[in-house]
Amino acid sequence: MPYPIDKKFVIAVSSSALFDLTESDSVFRQHGIDKYREYQEKRIDVPFEKGVAYPFIKRLLSLNNSFPDEQPVEVVLMSKNSTETGTRAFRSIQHYNLNISRACFTNGKANFQYLPAFNASLFLSANLDDVKSALENGTAAGRVLNKHYIEDDENDNELRIAFDFDGVLASDESEKVYKATGGNMAEYFNHEQQHASEALELGPIGPLLQRISFFQKMEKKKADSDSSYKRILKTAIITARNAPAHERVVASLKSWGVEVDDAFFLGGIEKARILKIMKPHIFFDDQMAHLEHIDNIPGVHIPFGIANK
Repeated sequence: MPYPIDKKFVIAVSSSALFDLTESDSVFRQHGIDKYREYQEKRIDVPFEKGVAYPFIKRLLSLNNSFPDEQPVEVVLMSKNSTETGTRAFRSIQHYNLNISRACFTNGKANFQYLPAFNASLFLSANLDDVKSALENGTAAGRVLNKHYIEDDENDNELRIAFDFDGVLASDESEKVYKATGGNMAEYFNHEQQHASEALELGPIGPLLQRISFFQKMEKKKADSDSSYKRILKTAIITARNAPAHERVVASLKSWGVEVDDAFFLGGIEKARILKIMKPHIFFDDQMAHLEHIDNIPGVHIPFGIANK
């Protein structure tokens, strides 16, 4: 029996994250709303090109094929278009055979306030202000950075999701300590060792990892009963922390009741070196410095905490 909406794993995605709207946005900025509507109506049957979040969304929806009775995953399209201009987005969704049927069209007005009504666990958008508003109102949200679709291997059936730790999965408490010491690593390590067994509070994307972990447990149970089933979801933490500060990460994950497949404690090594090998389908980080050099990876900025003051 399909899950009711309040139990589903719901991702809300803007049309600017799911599709490449570079050309459409250019028409709007240069010619205004009337010409924009005319432009979309003339091209209503021309599918948008795939956007940065497309590989992540497509693969996430494929989990419903693994659990056909429950249909646990749902994606909602959030758009500031009118229903008329939004029709092209829905026809693009149909063109790509994406199982997306719910949507919110607000005709130029903000729509973040409706995210709780859809029970969204995450909101992805290319609009920084919309993402900040969602975060401030308690919904996990991130801004997709790369404007164009990133080539995806159709024969690769995994969905790899990578996270930074502090300010993303966890609160920015430790980052505040680091800043307060003026970047003194000895003082920072001393603080983290003293609090190694104390779990940090969940950060803005922490609840998302908990939801993903739940589905990983579902997959493990399915694999245990069906040897032919191959798990789809894989998770990783990629953090600038290193020993001895890694112990607090372990304590936090245990307290939150989640496990990850891989964890990288880099201690100054560029995250891009790991990301280029792993090739995650989405990577969340709160610091732009870690996202600026990963053009081949779908990067998502979390504008949260002291790192973004």
